[in-house]
Amino acid sequence: MAQPRIAAVEPTGVPVLILKEGTQRTYGREALRANIMIVRAIAETLRTTYGPKGMDKMLVDSLGDITITNDGATILDKMDVQHPTAKLVVQIAKGQDEEVGDGTKTAVIFAGELLRFAEDLLDKNVHPTIIVSGYKKAAEEAVRKLQEMAEPVDIENEEILKKIAKTSLTSKAVHGAREHLADIVVKAVKQVTEKRGDKWYIDLDSIQIIKKHGGSLKDSKLIYGIVLDKEVVHPGMPKRVENAFIVLLDAPLEVEKPEIDAEIRITDPTYLKKFLEEEERLLEDMVEKIYSVAVERMKREGYEPGKDAGVVVITQKGIDEVAQHFLAKKGVMAVRRVKRSDLEKLAKATGAKIVSNIEDLTPDDLGFAKLVEERKVGEDKMIFVEGCPNPKAVTILLRGGLERLVDEAERSINDALHAVADAIRDGKVVSGGGAVEVELAKYLRELAPKVGGKEQLAIEAFARALEGLPMALVENAGLDPVEIIMKLRAAHAKPEGKWYGVNVFTGEIEDMMKLGVIEPVSIKLNAIKAGTEAATMVLRIDDIIAAARREEKEEEKGKHEEEEE
Repeated sequence: MAQPRIAAVEPTGVPVLILKEGTQRTYGREALRANIMIVRAIAETLRTTYGPKGMDKMLVDSLGDITITNDGATILDKMDVQHPTAKLVVQIAKGQDEEVGDGTKTAVIFAGELLRFAEDLLDKNVHPTIIVSGYKKAAEEAVRKLQEMAEPVDIENEEILKKIAKTSLTSKAVHGAREHLADIVVKAVKQVTEKRGDKWYIDLDSIQIIKKHGGSLKDSKLIYGIVLDKEVVHPGMPKRVENAFIVLLDAPLEVEKPEIDAEIRITDPTYLKKFLEEEERLLEDMVEKIYSVAVERMKREGYEPGKDAGVVVITQKGIDEVAQHFLAKKGVMAVRRVKRSDLEKLAKATGAKIVSNIEDLTPDDLGFAKLVEERKVGEDKMIFVEGCPNPKAVTILLRGGLERLVDEAERSINDALHAVADAIRDGKVVSGGGAVEVELAKYLRELAPKVGGKEQLAIEAFARALEGLPMALVENAGLDPVEIIMKLRAAHAKPEGKWYGVNVFTGEIEDMMKLGVIEPVSIKLNAIKAGTEAATMVLRIDDIIAAARREEKEEEKGKHEEEEE
């Protein structure tokens, strides 16, 4: 029951108001049920998108922009939820996405299932604290068992990594091109992987994703270098430079204006001419400095300047038109106003150092690429920096016949990149297809009687909630959930049955490891932890005290002012 305010009653019987007018309060069982209903409503929204046969959602924002996706994090982000409990669920999903990059739907659907079964226990008068305690014990045991079950993976085995990428891409809109995209994903991740001590370090920010609609998904490709969404600054410059020595600048090729206000009085036109000539000379000196340093490096490496090697200047700032002219005369290719993030990726890819002062430029600061070329992709011109010796930054160029499809392909590729990176970092994998959830549910059912008491009921509810995930997979594939769950339980009762899951394409129960449906263990671990945290947080709330909304206050204030007038 919603109460407008909290009141305390004096011994004289006069109520004393504690909260401001307009405050709404929902408390006790009603607050709990409202919160559970909201989380379950969000989980139901995502449920139909789960698995390889999941459907997509079309989200239209207030400006009329359309997003078509089945990516959990994107759906929740674009839904623009208002209720505070719904916002908590969105935060849990974002946390899952930031931590492991995939498994957001698993976490939210699991939280919804936990709360669905918690509601049954609340009806049996089991206190929320006991349910929370049982759920936490079950989650700890499930996490421990999952780590025990997980199998080691050899990161040199590209076939296994491809299977992990394909598993992530199977449930996406790019299903038809998953073989091709999985191959790109694995090569990209392996290229940016570094060993630090005894651990693998992967910076996925080093993988640039460039989207251009046109062509098909199968025209997407991996470039061992960087693609800049820019064009050459001057028509007189070369559009293709082989064996390019690359200068990366964080400084403008312009004569900078002084920091302080200055006034120059010119009484004679010849002074103006001298003034302009001096400006021109400064710019020519800058270009000369860059070119001479590049030539020194070329000669040192046995290249003949202008014949079998060239110079490319890429700057984050501007390039004066006069400087462009001098650069073009020298046969130097130049690109300006490049994003800082792209400049950093270029440094990683080409081995160049970003220089902030042209005077400090040395031959060792230059990077190298076999080819730098301006090409037309779709309607736009782009600059490809390719053939870097050992690039620690690469580019995935995504193509697709429809802009919405390219956007969804980017989201799918991001999930697959995270899945492969997680597998390399963890060094352990588990199978998909509902196998893990059914195995963990079986283990928790065996454990529950040993715990005893009312907590046993919560642990059994946790096991049923885990089975809700394969049930969602099966329902979305149009199969009979009860029949499949019974078959899965029977398969897991056998000693060799721990990796048996449902093949949603055939409806058969098969060994998912042999079938190549593989996921990194961290995605499942995080989903179980995040889902449990969301559910227990909601179960512990028994009072919602909401302040009056600012807009409502302002409206009331306006009405009062009108009445007074």
